[in-house]
Amino acid sequence: MARTKDPTVRSLLLERAAQMLRARRPVTLRTLVAGTGVSTMAVYTYFGGMDGLWRSLRQEGFTRLAAKLAAVPVSADPVRDLTALAAAYLANALENPDLYRVMFDADFELEDAEAADATLDHLVRAVDRAKAAGRFRDDVSPLELATQSWTVGHGLASLVATGPLPHEALAHAVPLLTALFIGAGDGPDACRRSVERGWGRP
Repeated sequence: MARTKDPTVRSLLLERAAQMLRARRPVTLRTLVAGTGVSTMAVYTYFGGMDGLWRSLRQEGFTRLAAKLAAVPVSADPVRDLTALAAAYLANALENPDLYRVMFDADFELEDAEAADATLDHLVRAVDRAKAAGRFRDDVSPLELATQSWTVGHGLASLVATGPLPHEALAHAVPLLTALFIGAGDGPDACRRSVERGWGRP
């Protein structure tokens, strides 16, 4: 009879790997399980080996990001909501800097290849709503503007969460996103109010 897998062991190994990345320690089969009371065989049992562990770490990063984006409430102001999604993206990176690094390691495939597209779709839908509300021009591509918004959030996340800039640099998001959305057709005054409300304090 097959032994039932314990999900807590899987979570333990994922968190352990993330902690080692944070401490900039090499993650190997033996160093991963050292001091955990888990054997090296567990890495094969739960992940099929180290490559599987990295795939699962990438997936966990996108799973947490998806949960963060899904928690952003929908309001009557779609530009505010689009900004709030960018803020949630950054907040997720600040809360999970180790997983954030691994999320974009393309050397390892995702367990669910559509996970990244699913997170971007949250932004695409917000752009669609803004167009329907007359905030953005009809010729604006929802996918392109969503990608540009993601680029702003990703750039700041990379430079603050895992890079050299201090937290104060997060304030750059407001003028960057405001300029981006005004370029898409939003009115300057309404746009800045929406962006400031949506950005809040990631």
